[in-house]
Amino acid sequence: MPTCRRKRVVLTEPSEALLQAAKSNPNKEVYYLQQTGEIFETYEAYAARMSFYRLKQFQCEVTGKSGLDYFQALESEQQEAQTMHSRFPEPLKAAVLKAVQWQVVGRLDHLVEAVFDRFKDRYFVDEKVFVDAQGDKFYAKVVQVHPPKTKSDDVDVPAENQASSSSVTSPPQVIVDDDAVQIHKIGGDLKIPAKEALVRDDPLKYSYKVQILEEQHEKSHEKGKAASKDKAKWSGSFMDVQCSVMSRDRLAFSKSILRRFIRDCVDRDAAVASPWTVKPVIAKHYGVDSVMPEETRKGVEDIKRGEIDKRKKIWEDKEGPPTKKQKKMTAAQEERVKALAVAAEKREREAREKAERQQKAKEEAERLAAEKKKKKPIRYPTEDLDVRLNDKEKKAGLKVKKPTPSKLGVPFGENQGTFEAFLTSWNFLVIYGQPLHLSTFTMDEFEHALRHSLVDPPCALLGEIHSTLIYNLRTVPFTRHSAVLSLLRLQDTLEEEHRVLSVSIDELAGAMADVGNNWERIPLRHNEMRDGWEEALLGCLKDHATLDNFPRLREVLTRLLFAPEPHAEVSSSSSSSRVSSPAANNLTIQSSPSERYYALPPADRIDILTLMCNLAVSSKAVHSHMESCEEQLTALRKEKIEIGRQKKQYTEEMNSLAGETEVKEPGTNGTVPDEDTTMHESSDLSDVPSEDGSETASTSSARQKRSARQKDLRQKAHTQAHAKQRELARAQAASAKQALAEHRRLDEEVNKLERRLEAIEREFRKLLGAVRIKPLGKDRFHNRIWWFDGMGSASLLGSGGVVQYGTGRIFIQGPSEMDLELMLKKEDDDYEARRLEEEGPEGMLAPSEWAQYAEPEELDEFLAWLNPKGVRELALKNSFIKWWSHIAPGMRKRISDLNISAKLPEARRSTRTKPSGHDVSREPYMMWTNRRAVNSV
Repeated sequence: MPTCRRKRVVLTEPSEALLQAAKSNPNKEVYYLQQTGEIFETYEAYAARMSFYRLKQFQCEVTGKSGLDYFQALESEQQEAQTMHSRFPEPLKAAVLKAVQWQVVGRLDHLVEAVFDRFKDRYFVDEKVFVDAQGDKFYAKVVQVHPPKTKSDDVDVPAENQASSSSVTSPPQVIVDDDAVQIHKIGGDLKIPAKEALVRDDPLKYSYKVQILEEQHEKSHEKGKAASKDKAKWSGSFMDVQCSVMSRDRLAFSKSILRRFIRDCVDRDAAVASPWTVKPVIAKHYGVDSVMPEETRKGVEDIKRGEIDKRKKIWEDKEGPPTKKQKKMTAAQEERVKALAVAAEKREREAREKAERQQKAKEEAERLAAEKKKKKPIRYPTEDLDVRLNDKEKKAGLKVKKPTPSKLGVPFGENQGTFEAFLTSWNFLVIYGQPLHLSTFTMDEFEHALRHSLVDPPCALLGEIHSTLIYNLRTVPFTRHSAVLSLLRLQDTLEEEHRVLSVSIDELAGAMADVGNNWERIPLRHNEMRDGWEEALLGCLKDHATLDNFPRLREVLTRLLFAPEPHAEVSSSSSSSRVSSPAANNLTIQSSPSERYYALPPADRIDILTLMCNLAVSSKAVHSHMESCEEQLTALRKEKIEIGRQKKQYTEEMNSLAGETEVKEPGTNGTVPDEDTTMHESSDLSDVPSEDGSETASTSSARQKRSARQKDLRQKAHTQAHAKQRELARAQAASAKQALAEHRRLDEEVNKLERRLEAIEREFRKLLGAVRIKPLGKDRFHNRIWWFDGMGSASLLGSGGVVQYGTGRIFIQGPSEMDLELMLKKEDDDYEARRLEEEGPEGMLAPSEWAQYAEPEELDEFLAWLNPKGVRELALKNSFIKWWSHIAPGMRKRISDLNISAKLPEARRSTRTKPSGHDVSREPYMMWTNRRAVNSV
């Protein structure tokens, strides 16, 4: 039971008035707290109790964890109790509980010590133990316990504590009756002193018959093949051993485990010297007597009485006994003592009232702090499910409901399991196209190739895919005829003449005998259209596939090697119904894989490719490519850091150049004096004629000569000043032009670095896809958002910057089981109702369910629905912004390609007979060529 301030939390019982009202009015409405089973009459009482349970002040009684609310502490206790009960030995539980029943022990630790000392060397039937024999340790099971033998049937027992092997080949009959009750009866009784119990019931005199088990405990002690062979002969044998060579697993029986088990199963009252009692439900389950015997009851009462007397005596000793010399008090003294007693009682009452007021004030402060904490403004971004649109945001046009993704639009959407295998195979072939020597192809081309069912013309894409995988699997270790051996083992478990598609295992094995035996040496040349790849495929399946890694092995091999009757095949191919006729399911005529492969349904082809891709992962070529990608990723990370430093340096130089030009511009505009104006003014003043009429003609001529000379000097000075000014202006213009050129150069360098960073990001995505694939992010309901373009050997941009795509779509994967459990634990939110409101019934994806967005408009609506106030959707939106320049053009390019080759749905589906008026060889998937295979094989 969770504790609060070191006290157990007691559940609220319904009041008498409520019980009486429920009897008189069974339909009375009440408030029910489901987690605890408590019933409240008013909402205020219900809310107050729930607020109390939500406070982070509870402690798990088992683990000691604090700072939990009531429900978290209760869940922690339940989990720990479940773990403890699963570990503790089941045969030992009843004996331990019978031993602790009605024991009067003050501390639980002392009780645990006593029980551990009594039972550490005593073992019971069906216990799992370790046995030391001949220097090795075995994991064994106790099948029979032999108590100490009496004198009448005493037989010599070997003195040495060495386990002896028994030649018994079948387990003995274990009798659990009165004899079994006597086993360890005295030694397990805590009422008997330990020394006396050891003398009367010595555990060393017991002998045990144990059976050696074959379990993982043996493997940890093996030191070589010789030791494993020696131990194998002991497996399943019986031994007679004693407790000195036996021991229990410390994870199953130790003092800490025993203490947790006893504390979880027993209880006691708060009264003095109350006995430990096993809880009624547990006592009933393990057959422990719940009625205290009269003798035990009297003993408990005597112990309780003695404990009370002992405490009473201690208290009297503290008060002090009355002395014989004490004189009788006078009336004044008695009055004084009474006054002192009244004063002391008053002080005690005031102190108690003060403590109550302080406690109430503290509780009120805690309540206000909790309310303040609840009303504290939320800091964004936060947990997505805690974010809800308010009325203001709804009026502003923010979307409440997510656009519904298409489930049936995904390839093979009618079967989600088939689509997931299809997606895995396509992703592997595209990512590891370089080590496989396989050119990239789109998901649409891959889907149409898997649906291709015409023998003529053959599909080059299918031949190249299977041939490159076959070449790769030749380097992977395999077991010859593993498929045949697996089918023969299956035949031993089936009835005779058991048939699948009218073919028995013997007939299938006979048909496989002469097909594809030398598949690892068959040349599958590119210039010969990979002729013979179907037979090599069958040989590869014969040596690599088993029923463990390929459950549908028998059905697929039968369809590859047997054909139906000709009339049944014609009738089934001419029928427009998608349901196959019974005659078509009876494959009675032996055929060849080259003729029968194109009759396989797409699901079988996907299963074959999934198996081959899973096996190819362990090949040396793929591993070398992954290591190379890791090295290139490290180099790209270093280059990215260096480019960031250069970009920062160039940006600082550009800022300094911009500051210098700003400082120079004011000097060129206003700091140079206008000497031309001043000189013009002075020259105009000097040229004004004199008005003095008394001036003589000689004086005026001298003045004219002098003014002409001064004018020449002024003009010369003016010309020199203009020349200096023009020279200074030319120097400043040249400096500004040089700074501008340098600024442009630095700007171009920064642009080059940014383009290189974009190329590094694209290259990083390609290389990272070969090591690990991550989604773009998650939405608020933990749906994973996937974009598979531009990874591995695929590129986002072709030559000349042409847009390329692999899927041209955004895929949505439903939340995992773990994510669903975490979301459903949020009791404050109605998770399912919210998903129904915001996703709609068609948009809710179950675990491992897939859907897609194929139109850019749908993706725009999805981005508008994302709320950046949540941490997951903020990260998801940033990922979309980062790659939007490649996602949207790729989707538009795919739509354009589909429109170019648009046909009726019936015309796009391949059939057994070539439809009139439709040239299949003109389909995009038929025009694909493997450019990487020219110089490889």
